[in-house]
Amino acid sequence: MEKTNKTAQLLLALTPLVVLMLLLWFNVGYVFGDDALSGSNQVILMLSAFVAAAIGIANGTKVEAVFEKIKNNVHDTTQAIFILILIGGIVPAMIYYGLDLINVQFFLPTAVIISALVSLSTGSSWSTTATVGIALMGIGQTIGLNPAIVAGAVISGAYFGDKLSPLSDTTNLAPAMAGTDLFTHIRYMLYTTIPSLIISLILFTILGWSAGNAAMDAAEIATVQSLLKESFTITPWLFVVPVGVIVLIARKIDALVAISIGIFGGLVMALLFQGSLLESLGSGQFPMYEVAMRSVYGSIAISSDHPILSDLLSTSGMSGMLGTVWLILSAMAFGGAMEAAGFLATITSAIVSLARGTASLITSTLVACGVLNITASDQYLAIVVPGRMFKDVYRERGLAPENLSRTLEDSGTVTSVLVPWNTCGAYQSSVLGVATGEYFMYAFFNLISPLMTLVYAWVGIRIKRLND
Repeated sequence: MEKTNKTAQLLLALTPLVVLMLLLWFNVGYVFGDDALSGSNQVILMLSAFVAAAIGIANGTKVEAVFEKIKNNVHDTTQAIFILILIGGIVPAMIYYGLDLINVQFFLPTAVIISALVSLSTGSSWSTTATVGIALMGIGQTIGLNPAIVAGAVISGAYFGDKLSPLSDTTNLAPAMAGTDLFTHIRYMLYTTIPSLIISLILFTILGWSAGNAAMDAAEIATVQSLLKESFTITPWLFVVPVGVIVLIARKIDALVAISIGIFGGLVMALLFQGSLLESLGSGQFPMYEVAMRSVYGSIAISSDHPILSDLLSTSGMSGMLGTVWLILSAMAFGGAMEAAGFLATITSAIVSLARGTASLITSTLVACGVLNITASDQYLAIVVPGRMFKDVYRERGLAPENLSRTLEDSGTVTSVLVPWNTCGAYQSSVLGVATGEYFMYAFFNLISPLMTLVYAWVGIRIKRLND
């Protein structure tokens, strides 16, 4: 009877998830295609949240508890939403000088390393993509590389740094959940993280060599630089703003504050160095003011005869991020309803029950983190919930807590960006301008990290025991 009860509870818990998957499959595959993120996927997330809430309420969950969980989820993403609204625009000076400094054939591994270094120093993959990530995307697009591959390189580097930086929130959260200290956790992660990065760099180098043959030659690059100089005043002084933002974040200034300073700093630089351009783009009595405001909140484009530059020199500002904000709010509603109804705990418990040996326990942890990234739509829940549920199990089986903390990061942190409706996937897709489904296969580091942990678990490499 108890077994039948648990099976029924699991089926109920999985029902909203199955509904979500089927509706998304039909919506994207047969109706809206690439345009699904314009609104239809958001509606499906809300419908799935309603299904989860309805089943939960029918089984005794209070309506107030559902709304409370949704409210808390939305509250936790407030900073991310404001950062998304503030980010917009391009950095022509970075593109101009980047074309001089970066070898086309080694651009992809270079993008990984640059993103990794910035993320290590700031502790944030989000801030990394919002600063150097946008510039690297611009350079990659200018030299003719597939934007999905460039996004994969930027995300791979950004999440490497995010995993290992002592300034990162997830790097601090995982050992706290597992019951170990920060630097033991970081040292133990090196065993899987460094090989994952090396393999990623090799793959990006191979891709770079093949893609480099089809990229621009020196004459074309010189043409693009010439066109950039015609449109903008290019000077090293323009680097003050992005470098300043990175320094502020590295010094633990709140990311929202740092990016806000960057926005206003960018406007000041535009007024100082691009005055004639602002005058030409505006109309009316105060053209410079009009263009400065429009560049922050709405669409603005600088015409160019070059097709790549024409696309590059356009931005949608705050208004272009509202679809992503809507997606995050819808995902938080779904995750909140699933959590309030107890469905996340039921699914995770079912996964825990499948673990028999050490290798299957680590595999179950990886699966639980991945499932929660899909169902809860938030990487923090994908670390916290499995961390709580597996902590005692690891200790009972004589496994050191750093095994759990490493596994939480190798799955919960890095796979979050591979889910389109997860806050991380929605954010990175919007900032980099590439759909999650397009960069998914090129985010090598994020794909390899959980596989590396599986290999270590099943082969028995670096599995530390409490009595070691």
